[in-house]
Amino acid sequence: MSHDRSGHLSRRSALLLGGAALCAPAIARAATQDIPMAQQEAIVAAPSRHNISAFREIHWQDHFDTLDRVTLIADTHSKALHYWAVDGADYRLYPTSVPMTDALTKRGYTEIVRKKIGPDWTPTKSMLVKDPSLHYMPPGPDNPLGTRAMYLSWPAYIIHGTHDTRKIGRRSSSGCIGLYNEQVESLYELCPVGTQVKIL
Repeated sequence: MSHDRSGHLSRRSALLLGGAALCAPAIARAATQDIPMAQQEAIVAAPSRHNISAFREIHWQDHFDTLDRVTLIADTHSKALHYWAVDGADYRLYPTSVPMTDALTKRGYTEIVRKKIGPDWTPTKSMLVKDPSLHYMPPGPDNPLGTRAMYLSWPAYIIHGTHDTRKIGRRSSSGCIGLYNEQVESLYELCPVGTQVKIL
């Protein structure tokens, strides 16, 4: 498996983890587990796209004392979400969208406090100041939260899906962490309320 000098996984290695590139089966399922094959092929075929970035290795031990519950670390630098099951029995890696600016990025420790299938969306006051045309959106294909939402203890900060797959791998959100709908649906089933989360 190839790394660059900074210890990051190369684009191609990170996105092809579904093969025999890694020995540990849990990690081998990580990066591409829920991405449709057509999207995987498109990503690998277009390595110069700016919305694909190399993933850097993250170790839960550097951020949490124990893995006594499901754990997520969202790395806004490499635009990736790391998942660990209780006791590290399963590890997965998901490409994400991240906040557009540092001012919109809230970092630190939080947890999942609520979950919703088919979320609706209401713009925040600050969003309306920037764009008065925004309005409430019910669940559906135009909803910016996609098919699943996991709400954090910080108001208005959410890990959610997106119908706009162009946003993944980009600084494109107003503060949330976005995933492909297929991946957030899988992650949603793995993360109970109380999941510990850190945003880097």
